[in-house]
Amino acid sequence: MRCSTREMAVFALLGALMYASKMLMEALPNIHLLAAFTTALTIVYRKRALYPIYIFVFITGLFGGFALWWIPYLYVWTVLWAAVMLLPRRMPKKLAPLVYMLICALHGLFYGVLYAPSQALLFGLDFHGMLAWIAAGMPFDIVHAVSNFFCGALVLPLVRVMRLCEKM
Repeated sequence: MRCSTREMAVFALLGALMYASKMLMEALPNIHLLAAFTTALTIVYRKRALYPIYIFVFITGLFGGFALWWIPYLYVWTVLWAAVMLLPRRMPKKLAPLVYMLICALHGLFYGVLYAPSQALLFGLDFHGMLAWIAAGMPFDIVHAVSNFFCGALVLPLVRVMRLCEKM
């Protein structure tokens, strides 16, 4: 997976754009475009989408502090990337938007579940403590799922823009 200088610049820009979009929407808890960006990047760049995704993760740690909260970032976005990689490349045009919106929503709904094992290991929670942590965060995960569903409507327009830019 070698990258040209142009690709490195594009991927750095896309990772920074993901971070900037997160910061711009920070006032709205659990409402952001990260799942839509991750999904669109994966559709367009496939394996190479990991570059901008991990640039985003690194920038987040750089500005937010490489603390314990950041460790799950090393894998939660990869789960979404992997789910999108498993989808068929060619879907019926009418079905694709709904599938991408649902994938984004499911990632938001299970975000706390994905985050929980790391928290349990880092903070010494037993299995019941981890389940309590998941249950306590479920209202936030529901908000996350609903917002990701609607933000997922931007996946195909983002894909079109990225593909158009690739032709330049």
